[in-house]
Amino acid sequence: MYLTDEQKRMLDGEYGEGTALAMRVQVGIGEAFGAERMLPITRAHVALSNQDADVWFAEKLAGLGAKCRIAPTTNPGFDVEYFNEHVDLKPVDMEQMNRTLMAYQKLGAILNFSCTPYLYDNIPRQNEICAFSESSATPYMNAIYGAKSNRESALSALCAGITGVVPEYGLLLDENRKGEILVEVEADLTNDFDYQLLGYAVPKKIGHKIPVFSNLPQMISPEAIMYLCAELNTAGAVPMFHILGVTPEAKTLEEAFGKRDYEIIKITNEDLQEVHEKISERAGKIDFVLLGCPHVTLDQVIKIAHMVEGEKLKSELWINTSAHTKDVVKRMGLLEVIEAAGGHVVKDTCIDQPIWHHLEGKLGATESPKCSYYAKRRQLNFVIRPFEQCIQGALKGEIQ
Repeated sequence: MYLTDEQKRMLDGEYGEGTALAMRVQVGIGEAFGAERMLPITRAHVALSNQDADVWFAEKLAGLGAKCRIAPTTNPGFDVEYFNEHVDLKPVDMEQMNRTLMAYQKLGAILNFSCTPYLYDNIPRQNEICAFSESSATPYMNAIYGAKSNRESALSALCAGITGVVPEYGLLLDENRKGEILVEVEADLTNDFDYQLLGYAVPKKIGHKIPVFSNLPQMISPEAIMYLCAELNTAGAVPMFHILGVTPEAKTLEEAFGKRDYEIIKITNEDLQEVHEKISERAGKIDFVLLGCPHVTLDQVIKIAHMVEGEKLKSELWINTSAHTKDVVKRMGLLEVIEAAGGHVVKDTCIDQPIWHHLEGKLGATESPKCSYYAKRRQLNFVIRPFEQCIQGALKGEIQ
């Protein structure tokens, strides 16, 4: 692989052993994929997991003196202060989260702790070279903004932030970004929730091919796109897709596919119904509602506040969102409204964290198949319903 003089200096340790280690990782990835050179990046996002391997690697790099040349945004862990006040937080979990915070702080990362950086903190222009991990973030960057990122791991994205470069392979090459299969959507997509089901249904039919969606509306909400991205990478591994006539690299079929031949599949209402029945628990009385995987948006929190205003919840309601959103909602006087009803608006927090012990073995409701998929390993079970039905379920204590 060709390396510039500056990249060789990083590899040889002139900028410290931490940078050298990060560069060895990048070179190793490049050699594995047959990359001929490195490309400079302008943005990165690290899907930190706040788990043993992640914390070990971040602490190792920080201990070796590494500093990020391109400061990455970071995924959520959990809000130690809030959960220490509201649930029985284990000391070992507090320590792990604090270690995570300190390691990434030393590395010079942006501690926004949100899985939706593409909505607020880290928005690219078309063709920017980036290094993004996080299952909803990578396809959002590639498909919606037309930026270029491979489906990085948390560790490789961190190494990219430290070195400022990524090996040139995969979706960084124009020829690898073309569509491979046409997905004709015949299902009725009447709300944002339907895009969750669409994203979950498609990977089973396309494998690892890049889909081009047709028959979708020209105007699609940011929430619907966010859901589609998240579920494509929960049920499968789809870091790139196109929406015909909507996304920047798919104005026409010819632009979307280039000169490639392509298959055609159809997604029907029956496909969505089959997925929904397969992944959801049966309706009935619920103990809690857990929302925000990915983090709920400002518009969604405003809607929740209007729905619960003057009411009292019969089931616990946990709303995971970004620090930005919580701050704005507080300024608007709506945080008080939700809390008066008995709800929790939580910043910096992921559903896949060890802080939900009090919900283990109970039945909840969520709008997110991704939430259900990951939380099941923590013994949380879910009825999966549209966003508004989940809020109504929290008010009534049951889901129809």
